[in-house]
This record gives sequence, C-alpha cells and structure tokens, in this order.
Amino acid sequence: MSSAPQQTPVEETKTPENWQKMIKGKTPSQFTDPCHAAAKASFRCLDENNYDRDACLQIFADYRECKAAWIEQRRADRRAGRANF
Repeated sequence: MSSAPQQTPVEETKTPENWQKMIKGKTPSQFTDPCHAAAKASFRCLDENNYDRDACLQIFADYRECKAAWIEQRRADRRAGRANF
C-alpha cells in the first residue's frame, strides 16, 4: 500500500454528457445525471485516499464545473425552445 495520494484522471469529467440524448434513452424510473462520470470519480478518489477530502479538491471542483455547465446548457436550450422533457 502506498502512502502517496492517488489522483484519478478526470479530464473527461469536466464536461457533461449530452443530456437530451440521455433523457430520450431513459426509462421513467431512471435518474438522469450527465455528470455521473465526475460523481463516480469523486467517490473513487475518496475511497483511494481514505476519505481525505483535501486530496480530492480538484476532482470536486471538476464535478462542480460539470454541473454548472450542464445547468447552463439546459437554461440555454430552454431559452432557445429546445427543451425535450
């Protein structure tokens, strides 16, 4: 077991998946989260670093960035009349 904290590469988790495509393909009982990869990365980081939050601050910031981008994308789509739900 190494004592150095491990960082999980999360470059692909900074941007949300296409939420409209996710909503079209889901069943009514499924929860839709285009940032699920970033959420999983944050939990994985906590597990790998013995729940030391300070070791995962960048991953948490990436998750917040992803969520903010998703919310802004949804707002822009609603303003443009492209809300598909």
